[in-house]
Amino acid sequence: MKTKKTQYMAFMALFLAIQILLVVTPLGYLPLGPIDATTMHIPVIVAAIVFGRKAGAQLGLVFGITSVLNATFRPNITSFVFSPFVTVAGISGNWTSLLIAIVPRILLGYFSGVLFEVLKKHKVNEQLCIITASLAGAITNTVLVLGGIYFFFGEAYAKAVHVAYEVLSAVLLGVVTTNGIAEAVLGAIACLLIVKALAPFMKKYQK
Repeated sequence: MKTKKTQYMAFMALFLAIQILLVVTPLGYLPLGPIDATTMHIPVIVAAIVFGRKAGAQLGLVFGITSVLNATFRPNITSFVFSPFVTVAGISGNWTSLLIAIVPRILLGYFSGVLFEVLKKHKVNEQLCIITASLAGAITNTVLVLGGIYFFFGEAYAKAVHVAYEVLSAVLLGVVTTNGIAEAVLGAIACLLIVKALAPFMKKYQK
């Protein structure tokens, strides 16, 4: 009989395979101008909800690494903010690019898992727990990534997207309130459906 550790590793390998599938197809990173919309956060949040904060952080790390690889091998005009190996129009990334690409994604998984656990502990409706943790995790990721871009690459990013630095904060806030929220809502719906679909398997795992 499989042990819980073996089952955990099997499920994590499945989630990792899903992430790899997303990153090697157009489904993982969808170009929307200078910023790519992503579905890569969905398996991270699902893992965080199903297996806890540690699993979420681990898959968040994978998400972050794929962000670096995507920016390096499929660069656009702002890829330097995610990869230290990219130079676009004379603007190069650096070690802070790794912070922007990786740290928010780890925190995305960790925070989603923590919030789900806290809400579940307080006996909040399970569906509401899933939706809240998914929305909060996705928005946290978006805010931290765009905040990192503004803090570390503000002037360079403004130059790359051809906007005045003085209005960059408004432009990034606009991304949060449009693309960011839409991405979070769609991700939350997907996470709810996936977690519900996994419920029968998780009952066997928890025995």
